[in-house]
Parts: sequence; C-alpha cells; structure tokens
Amino acid sequence: MLERIKDSVTEAWDATARFLREVRGEIRKVTWPQKKEIIGSTVVVIVSVGIMAIFLGLVDLVLQNLLTYVIKK
Repeated sequence: MLERIKDSVTEAWDATARFLREVRGEIRKVTWPQKKEIIGSTVVVIVSVGIMAIFLGLVDLVLQNLLTYVIKK
C-alpha cells in the first residue's frame, strides 16, 4: 500500500516537472510585443472605449427622453 502511494507521488512529481519544462520551452518561443506596439494598442482601446461610452450615453439619453415623453402622454 505504501509503495503504491510512493509511486503515485513520484508520478505526479515527474508529471509536474515535465509540465514546467514544457512551459519554459514554450515561453521561450513567444514573441513579445515591442513598447511601440503596446502603446499603439492601448491608444486604440482607450479611443474605442471612449467612442462606445459616448454612443451608449447618447442612446441612453434618447431612450430616456422617449420614455419620459411616452409616460407623460
């Protein structure tokens, strides 16, 4: 019984070590973005969020006024 537990712990340790070696190998293959690319992407996200916020704010305002008009009538 003790031998089986020891074997399963050893197998789990070996599998974990193999996984971490493979992760390190894959991380070395990654091409990380340059600072210029990160700044450009960040600007695109900020501008997109701003445009969507303005759009949704306008839609909310129009629907609010429309609903107020319908309720008063």
